[in-house]
Amino acid sequence: MKIRVALVSALLAVSGCTTLGKGPDATVTPEPASLPPSGGKATTTIISAMGGGLVDGSIGAGLSDAEKRRALEAEYKALEYTASGQKVAWKSDRSAHSGEVAAAQPYRVGSQDCRQYTHTVFTGTAGATARGTACRNADGSWTPLT
Repeated sequence: MKIRVALVSALLAVSGCTTLGKGPDATVTPEPASLPPSGGKATTTIISAMGGGLVDGSIGAGLSDAEKRRALEAEYKALEYTASGQKVAWKSDRSAHSGEVAAAQPYRVGSQDCRQYTHTVFTGTAGATARGTACRNADGSWTPLT
């Protein structure tokens, strides 16, 4: 695992990738149409491949299953669709929980596109942030590196 992290870090340092679009201060609020309807086979596959994402760790403690799903969808949208530093926001319908995800520039490891990303979860006014790296699979899903 240490070798994988070192390799990813080294490749990130020497990669010459470009950003995908808008400036770093932009925020994207995900639209439900961006993913198949919740519960669909494609959405389930995408979310399953993420293995719980960053929100599965301590920052997701206290979130309902529906909130974790929104958080994972935001992680996917940040990784798949946004420019470096652009934030994807999510908000709970039933509580004060919300969050934002931002991915760094994509880079290549072998034949896979990878991105580092951060996810901040807010419970009221307090926030907790986790950082990670994920690589894109051939089917379009993203798998966090462990």
